[in-house]
Amino acid sequence: MSDDAGLAQLTRHLASLLSGFGLFLMVFTLMPFQGAVETDPNAANDGNIINQVGYIVLGAVYLFAMLLVVDKRVLARLVSPVWVAIFAIAYFSCLQSYDPVASARGLTLSLVAMIMVAGVLVLPRSEEDFVHAGANAILLLILIDYAALVVAPDLAIHSAAGGEPWHAGFWRGHLLHKNVSAPVFSILCIFGIYCLRSGAPLRGWAITLLAANFVLHTGSKTTIGFLPIAIGLVLAGRAVRSPGLMILAHLVMSVLVFGLTLGTIYSDTLLSATKAIIDDATFTGRDDIWKFASASIAERPLFGQGYASFWLSPVIMGMEANFEASWDVRGIVTGHNSYLDAALTFGLPGGIAISLLLFVKPLFDYIRASRRPEGRAFADFCVMVVIFMTYNAMLESFFLNRADPMWLLTALAIFGLGLAGRMGMRHQQ
Repeated sequence: MSDDAGLAQLTRHLASLLSGFGLFLMVFTLMPFQGAVETDPNAANDGNIINQVGYIVLGAVYLFAMLLVVDKRVLARLVSPVWVAIFAIAYFSCLQSYDPVASARGLTLSLVAMIMVAGVLVLPRSEEDFVHAGANAILLLILIDYAALVVAPDLAIHSAAGGEPWHAGFWRGHLLHKNVSAPVFSILCIFGIYCLRSGAPLRGWAITLLAANFVLHTGSKTTIGFLPIAIGLVLAGRAVRSPGLMILAHLVMSVLVFGLTLGTIYSDTLLSATKAIIDDATFTGRDDIWKFASASIAERPLFGQGYASFWLSPVIMGMEANFEASWDVRGIVTGHNSYLDAALTFGLPGGIAISLLLFVKPLFDYIRASRRPEGRAFADFCVMVVIFMTYNAMLESFFLNRADPMWLLTALAIFGLGLAGRMGMRHQQ
């Protein structure tokens, strides 16, 4: 082997390693196993500093690596009009914030984290490199979480202490809460299916089964229901060779989920239907939060409250407690509905635009990507994530949420579909 060939091989291995490392950090976060730590608003800045410095450094590393090893034509495709529009709307919303500088700083962290997301996708020289690097990284992460269940259960399992004793015994792993762990490990389960279909069957099965078992132990009933629906829709669409039919079924399902969740605060008929299907039609009190958020949208319907400028803001914290509500909104971090929070944050026009760009535009990318046989498994993985998170967004808020694993993994899938739709996939030569 010549020196040039050896250097090229080394560069290829390092690029794959960096891709896997980035995927690991996206899920593991820079501050894992914080679930047992009491939330202290005065100490929040410490975590912000760690994330700000950490992701700025990571962003610089991945940007340098991409400039060094990724083809310039691929780099040019990374600057998508979709993402430009999303961040333009978001940065404009910062002007509506009670603290525009702080809002812009938080949004910039989201933008910097996207550099790592892009690097994870484009640094590998082939799909095989991406699969093997990702499979190693995710399997290692899952094994760490399972080890923590044994050696550090207070960190990895909810206890009766704190403000939510009813969650005692549910698994959360390295993440703050089971409501985050459930969707994140669901996406890891989907990634495992992708691996077993794409040249890493043993690791793929291990990831799929271990992640699925973890989801079951989070006790998140809605997530446990959404996961097989997302997987089943895509695999059924692939079996009948009709991506369009699959997308139609998904859109119908989206309307149904919307009606049975957020729709219950607007319609007594939908509320009655939800009560007939599930035991808790309030979704553990989320309906009171949704009612408050929905009423608050009317205060600034065009331009919204501004990025990260409503929940826990001085105005909200200064309100009198509503003792009839299930939750005190003064201590709520999000509205537990991404679409509602998008309208609240960016205004109705901006919120609708961002929701469509994030969850409808990728469906068209999927149709384009499906026309290329070499990229179908990757496209299936990405659209499974998009479909699953479309439903999960009815109950959790994560749009542009800095380095939140739910957001970064969703962004990875959206970004991946955009690239696959325009460029296809590279394979081992």
